[in-house]
Amino acid sequence: MLYPLIRKFFFSLDAETAHGIGMKGLDLMNASGLACAVAKPVAPCPVDVMGLKFPNPVGLAAGLDKNGDHIDGLAKLGFGFIEIGTITPRPQDGNPKPRLFRIPEAQGIINRMGFNNAGVDVLLANVRAAEFPKKGGILGINIGKNATTPIEQAADDYLICLDKVYNDASYVTVNISSPNTKNLRELQKDEALDDLLAQLKARQLLLAEKYGKYVPLALKIAPDLEDVQITAIADALRRHRFDGVIATNTTLSREGVEGLANGSETGGLSGKPVFVKSTAVLKKLSTALAGELPIIGVGGIMGGEDAAEKIRAGASLVQFYSGFIYRGPDLVSEVADTLATMMRKHR
Repeated sequence: MLYPLIRKFFFSLDAETAHGIGMKGLDLMNASGLACAVAKPVAPCPVDVMGLKFPNPVGLAAGLDKNGDHIDGLAKLGFGFIEIGTITPRPQDGNPKPRLFRIPEAQGIINRMGFNNAGVDVLLANVRAAEFPKKGGILGINIGKNATTPIEQAADDYLICLDKVYNDASYVTVNISSPNTKNLRELQKDEALDDLLAQLKARQLLLAEKYGKYVPLALKIAPDLEDVQITAIADALRRHRFDGVIATNTTLSREGVEGLANGSETGGLSGKPVFVKSTAVLKKLSTALAGELPIIGVGGIMGGEDAAEKIRAGASLVQFYSGFIYRGPDLVSEVADTLATMMRKHR
């Protein structure tokens, strides 16, 4: 009951300011041992995906904690895994503010952050200072390219990040689907994708040998894909033996927010309005992959039933971010409970 009151205060502030205050508040609660007071117990529901053992299939999507500043506070809320980033080789400011907009009537968010982050070295220092990974918590690190790196040299940025984060990540996500870095989505196209995946896979195998451990690679794709593109991406993922795929990022569509305040802002739309679109892509991708690699379902999860629908569409794990902003920590336990019940019935 507490979160609706807290949300009222946060929603009276600029979205990015509120985000900063909220995350600092979470850190304070964690430091004072009060984080458990806002989080309900989470049903255990262990799942094995990408060779990793997840305590439950409910994850935090990348974007909420770009630099890994708040890993331990977030871990106290019951997530089965946490994904941080998107991180780039060099620090960058991202796009000019304001760049984060709520659409409360539709439970949506539009962002055009532009991979604002402190750079991969700062993220790694934060990861190494956190307790969650030391205790075996599953931590995904989401990597991208700097805005100033020409698209023809994008692979270099991904390889720099992969080299640096490999030994500290449970899995690494390759983000080629943000709509807020110029030309980034071009990397989803046939030849560019083939080249990028080939280089990343070759580097992953070298790093596995170097560190004596295999860290899975996942690709994060957009919801704005034609059926033929979905099939081509599935084929490329299989061909290069990627370990997983995250479906999906934010959408450029404005379906469901037409005429609403902030609805016409530039950027990627997330939250409830993207649910149908992202789930449709997930379902088509699942059919195209025929179970050959697991899918993490993201996009518009606002309750337990939404998460169950992602699983029914072919996902092995789920993640959310915008739903967490609207629903608070209760969403973690609700989704975990729903999925635990669902998976028990199917055993």
